[in-house]
Amino acid sequence: MSEPTTTPRPSGVGVGLRHAHYADFLASTPAVDWIEVHSENYFGDGGYDLHVLETIRRDLPVSLHGVGLGLGSPVPLDRVHVGKLRRLVDRIDPHIVSAHLSWNAASSAYLNDLLPMPLTDEALDYLCPRVDALQEILRRPVLLENVSAYTRFREDRYGETVFLAELARRTGCGVLLDINNLFVNQCNHGEDAIAAIDALSPQVVGEIHLAGHSVTGIGVIDDHGSSVTPEVWRLYDYALQRFGHRPTLIEWDTNLPPLAELVNEVDKARNVLARTDGPLISEACKQGRT
Repeated sequence: MSEPTTTPRPSGVGVGLRHAHYADFLASTPAVDWIEVHSENYFGDGGYDLHVLETIRRDLPVSLHGVGLGLGSPVPLDRVHVGKLRRLVDRIDPHIVSAHLSWNAASSAYLNDLLPMPLTDEALDYLCPRVDALQEILRRPVLLENVSAYTRFREDRYGETVFLAELARRTGCGVLLDINNLFVNQCNHGEDAIAAIDALSPQVVGEIHLAGHSVTGIGVIDDHGSSVTPEVWRLYDYALQRFGHRPTLIEWDTNLPPLAELVNEVDKARNVLARTDGPLISEACKQGRT
């Protein structure tokens, strides 16, 4: 695969399906357009989780979002993991399959984190055949997500979205653009979120994530534990002006509220989809300050 490819995708605004909200989804279909699940939670041959997902799948499109593959890890591609993902893809027939531009393993250890890649030519050359292999096994293009990075490498030669754009050009993968991660990196590293958005062409962006974050004394943390902030909403508006409507996910993974509060966030995103405002990003975060 060599040309950027737009994957079949749901439209509108979805939420992440979490165990705490299973009963709500089974009782009635909430006012959301689609759901996303973490793929690894459904790798088993059966059980209640898979039963719930298959039941909800009858009424709502599903996106499979991987958090454990560590595609950029300096170890052989985990074919067992990819095989389980392929089996889940065949079973669920998702509209989107995505993973992260990250690494999480070395020869002696597995790290339960989404660690940032060095943004270098060598890393691009390393990743391209691994992305190709993943897409060949899954028989579909995947979306790769930019991550919140709490360190950067002195050797970096690219901005993260420039790196992703080149990876998409070489492999035909797409990009899952996490707006909150752009904002976190802007605050922590002084990176320009608007420039990061502008580095991507509309053809490669297949999905957008929105989430909350926390501000600490040492930096901004992407904890997915609160409402989307005004600055992130404004960045989202800017992204929509550049890319057009894209399926959008409200991510909320910690301090889970009632489902009704997530649906309120969905309605806010729909309101932004229905209109456009000019970008208004805080000067403090433009300079990497909180």
